[in-house]
Amino acid sequence: MQRSKNDLWVGLFVVIGGLAILFLALKSANLLTLNFNSAYQVSARFDNIGALKPRAAVKSGGVVVGRVESISFDDKRYQASVNLSMDSHYAFPKDSSLKILTSGLLGEQYVGIEAGFDPKTLVAGDVITQTQSALVLETLISQFLFSKAADSGNKTEATTPSASAEKK
Repeated sequence: MQRSKNDLWVGLFVVIGGLAILFLALKSANLLTLNFNSAYQVSARFDNIGALKPRAAVKSGGVVVGRVESISFDDKRYQASVNLSMDSHYAFPKDSSLKILTSGLLGEQYVGIEAGFDPKTLVAGDVITQTQSALVLETLISQFLFSKAADSGNKTEATTPSASAEKK
């Protein structure tokens, strides 16, 4: 009788430990959020969202004020449509702007919101029109390389004897 009682307690402890590990894994992977605050939905359109994912944070001043609810592609405008779930106790002006930012150099992407100055605030169903797309590292590198290649091409033309003779 004593042995079966100990087995029951050990089994219960193992199950609780497994559930705690599962909870921490889901929480750290940003797949589980426990938020009991009411929220309102707004949307925005971006030309390029980079690696933004659903459930990504919406931050203002470094504070999480909402989450990315869903991402879809608008095939009429050829833009990404991002639906945001904003905590209702944070009210932002209607002329607020959104940027897709990165945590650190190669960290995860999130949406940054900068408050505007309009006395009217965002309400459910509003569309934020002032957006700035994500900076894609590969695009920046290729632009840098192309500009360097163009600069070196102009320098070689100016230093060749035939180019200097044509200028005279």
